[in-house]
Amino acid sequence: MDVSILIIIGVSIVGIWLFLYIFPLNLWITALFSGVRIGLIDLVFMRFRKVPPGLIVNSMIIATKAGLKDITVSQLETHFLAHGNLKSVIKALIVADKANLDLSFKQATAIDLAGRDVLQAVQVSVTPYVVIVPAITGVSLDGIQLIAVARVTVRTNLMRLVGGAGEETIKARVGQGIISNIGNAKSYLEVLENPEGISKEVLANGLDAGTAFEILSIDIADIDIGQNIGAGLQIDQASADLHVAKAKAEERRAMAVALEQEMSARVQEARALVIEAEAEIPMALSDSFRKGILFGKRKAAG
Repeated sequence: MDVSILIIIGVSIVGIWLFLYIFPLNLWITALFSGVRIGLIDLVFMRFRKVPPGLIVNSMIIATKAGLKDITVSQLETHFLAHGNLKSVIKALIVADKANLDLSFKQATAIDLAGRDVLQAVQVSVTPYVVIVPAITGVSLDGIQLIAVARVTVRTNLMRLVGGAGEETIKARVGQGIISNIGNAKSYLEVLENPEGISKEVLANGLDAGTAFEILSIDIADIDIGQNIGAGLQIDQASADLHVAKAKAEERRAMAVALEQEMSARVQEARALVIEAEAEIPMALSDSFRKGILFGKRKAAG
């Protein structure tokens, strides 16, 4: 076969492939028979905008067959160019539509672009799940420590999913509510006898405000008795008082010893003065003998 003929055939094949790549006739025909109106020129322009026509066409076909309305090709292209997960958004819209959830395409794309898994959010909204709150320690008014474990049943609130707080906020608020209720109980027996009372009071406080979830129920799974904090505090207080009393007694003893030493010093000082005075007596007598004063007084007396 002539080389020129081979070149012509090769160029023709490349040309046909390039034509079909730029003008995706197969996608246009598939969309046409699926009831999706997408112009062939629109598919060509998608190539130049670096948007995969296959993804857009398949997404439109799935949305149309699922009965989703008011979704346009332009919206799908915009979400793809914004680096959104188009497949996840379409699946989430289908699930929400079948579950009679009010979720628009705008809301779904906003949730997706916010970094959340929109499909998982819709599934959690349809099927609630349980959040395990770690062990919470509270002390009743009688000083008994109680350790509670709570299970919180929640479902996603799609309206507050963008900008709403997550699971950690739910755990923190529930823990705070349980600690507050245990602390208000006069006796630990009240808590042990009526744990559902805590659940009702905590649930009535609207702990899901500002979060991405709606709390359906709060269940106290387990309550254990911990230490007797009141007795421990009393023992510590008694020990502290004993140390204070010992310190004061030691202070008084030290003061008494100091006073005793001071008095002893004064006695010694007085003794020294007496001894000094006694030492001056012989000197005075000898001086009197020399001067004759002593005998003169005796003669006068005689």
